[in-house]
Amino acid sequence: MFQKLFGFGQRSRRVVIDALYERIVAASRQPVFYADWQVPDTPLGRFEMIAVHMILFLRRLREEPGTARDVAQEVTDVFFRDVEHAIRELGIGDLGVPKRIKKLARMFYGRAATYSEAIDAGDADALAQALARNVKPDLADWDGAAPIAAYALKAADALASQPLERLLAADISFPTANAED
Repeated sequence: MFQKLFGFGQRSRRVVIDALYERIVAASRQPVFYADWQVPDTPLGRFEMIAVHMILFLRRLREEPGTARDVAQEVTDVFFRDVEHAIRELGIGDLGVPKRIKKLARMFYGRAATYSEAIDAGDADALAQALARNVKPDLADWDGAAPIAAYALKAADALASQPLERLLAADISFPTANAED
C-alpha cells in the first residue's frame, strides 16, 4: 500500500526500464560493429544497431505473460523517446518530428518482423540479406552483414537462456561481438 501511495514501486520500475534500455544501447555500441563490420557510425547506423538489439530483447519477451509484456512496452516507449530526442538534436523542427518518428517506427517494425522471422528459422543467410538491405542499402556486397547475423543468432540464444526474473530485474547480458567469430 505504501509503495502505491508514495510511488516507490513506480520509481523502482523506472530504474529497471532505464537500466534495461541502457544495456541494450551499450550492446549496440560495441566498437566491432562500426570499426570491423563497417556499420556507419552515424545517427542512422546507430539506430540500426539499437534496433537489432531492441528486436532481440523484444523477441525474448514476446511469449512471456503479464509483467514482461508491460516491461517490453515500456522499454519500447523509452526507445522511441530516445529516437525523438535524437531527431530533435539533428535540428528537425517540431512540425517534422512526427513524420520522421512515423517513418522510423515503420522501419523498426518492418525490421522486427523480418529479423524475427529469420532468427526463428535460424536462417543466418536471410538475416544477413535483411541486414544488408537495411544497414548498407547502397552496397551490393557488404562484408559486415554475415558476422552481424551470426552475432544476432548467438545473442538470441544467449537471451533465451537468461531467466525471465533476471531480465525483469534489468540483469540482461548480450554476448560480446567479436571480429574473429
